[in-house]
Amino acid sequence: MKADYPIICSEDAIAQLIQYSRSHSVNRFLLVSDQNTYAALGRRVEAGLKDANGDVRTLVLGGSEVIADQKRVFEVLFHADGEARTYLAVGSGTITDITRYASFCARNRFISLPTAPSVDAYTSGGAALVIDGFKKTAPCHAPAAVFADLRTLCEAPRDMIASGFGDLLGKYISLADWQLGRLLVDEPYDAEIAQRLRRALRNCVENVEQVARASPQGIAKLMEGLFESGLCMAEFGTSRPASGSEHQFSHFWEMKRMQEGRPAILHGAKVGIGTILAAQWYASIRSLAPDDVVRRLSTAPSPAWGRDREVERLRDVYGPVADQIVADHQPFLEMLEANSDVLKQRIIDHWEAIQGTAATVPPPQRILNLLEQVGGPSDPRALGLSDEEVEQARGGAHYLRNRFTVDTLGRVIGLW
Repeated sequence: MKADYPIICSEDAIAQLIQYSRSHSVNRFLLVSDQNTYAALGRRVEAGLKDANGDVRTLVLGGSEVIADQKRVFEVLFHADGEARTYLAVGSGTITDITRYASFCARNRFISLPTAPSVDAYTSGGAALVIDGFKKTAPCHAPAAVFADLRTLCEAPRDMIASGFGDLLGKYISLADWQLGRLLVDEPYDAEIAQRLRRALRNCVENVEQVARASPQGIAKLMEGLFESGLCMAEFGTSRPASGSEHQFSHFWEMKRMQEGRPAILHGAKVGIGTILAAQWYASIRSLAPDDVVRRLSTAPSPAWGRDREVERLRDVYGPVADQIVADHQPFLEMLEANSDVLKQRIIDHWEAIQGTAATVPPPQRILNLLEQVGGPSDPRALGLSDEEVEQARGGAHYLRNRFTVDTLGRVIGLW
C-alpha cells in the first residue's frame, strides 16, 4: 500500500490513536458515530482520549437508518459549532462519508476508525452522498490517519463482513471495465494502480476461508484489500479503478429504494449481486467469435440512448431525477454517437484484447460461490429485489456514470 499517513489495523489501534494524538499535539476532537458504532467502538475511543486529557465532543447520530445526505452533514456541522477540531469517524461507510465531507466543509482534518470491514471508502478521497435523491461522489479529502481496531472488526456482523468481501469482488468487473474504456474510448488509465488493485483482490480471494471464519488473519487481509482500493481511487483522482458496471447496479437500487421509502441494503451486498450480473455480460462477450462481432456491428441498430422514447422510459424508472440523470450523461452519449463508426472499428480491431479482458472476469458461478462462502447473498431476491427491479437496472443503471463499461459494449454490439 502507498499512503503518506498512518494506516493501522491491529488489536491495539486505540492505544496507537492516543499515541498519535500526543505525538502530533492533537487533543481537540469531534467524535461522530451512530448508536451501533458508538456501542461497538465509540465509547472506548471517547474514554481513552478523555483519559489522555483529550477534549472530546461526541455526536451520536440517531434514527433507525442513517443516510449520508445533506441533512446528516449539516447535523455534524451544526454540532461542531464552528470550532477547530479533528473529526473522528467511528463507523463504517456511511459514517465515514458524512464525517469526511463535514470535516472538508469545515476545513478540518478527520481520522477514520472503521467498525466493520464492509466498504473500501475508508482511505478514498471522495464522499458518496445522496443529494436530493441522487447518488453522487463529492471530491473532498483523505483521512489524516486510519486506526482500525482488529477485535472490533472481527466482531462485526457477518453480513457486514460479507459486504466488504462483495465490494472487493466487484473489482473483477471495475478493472475489466476500466480496461475496456482505455482500449475503446481512450479513457485515462494507470497500469500500476490496476496491478495494485488486482493484487489486493487476489490476496483477499486466496484467504476467503479465513474471511468466512472472521479470523484475525482473514479480516486483516480483507481490510488490507479495502484500504488498498480506497488508496488507488484517491491516487487516481476518481473512483474509476474500483467502480464499474457492478457499482452502477448498486447505486441504481439504492436510489430506487430511497425514492420509495424502503429500507437500505448494504452497499457491498448490492455490489456482489451486481458483480454476478456483470460477470454474466462478460461471459456473453467471451462467447462471441470475431465473425459474429463483425456481423452484429454491421446490423446492430444505434442504441436509443437519450432519445425521447428512452427518456420517457427512464422517467418511469428513475422518477423525479430522470431528467437530471439524462442531462448529466448526455455529453458522454453524444460522444459515443458522434464516434460510432470509429468505435465499431475499434471493437473489431481490438477484439482479441477485449476477449483477453473478458477472460480476467471469473465465470458468474465462481463469483456466486465466493459470495456464498462468506455468507453473502447471491440471489437478488435475498435482498428483496424483484425480477422487475433487476431488469430495470439492466436497462437503466448505465446512465449513472459517464464511463464505458461492458454494458456499453454490449449495447453497441447489439447483445442487449
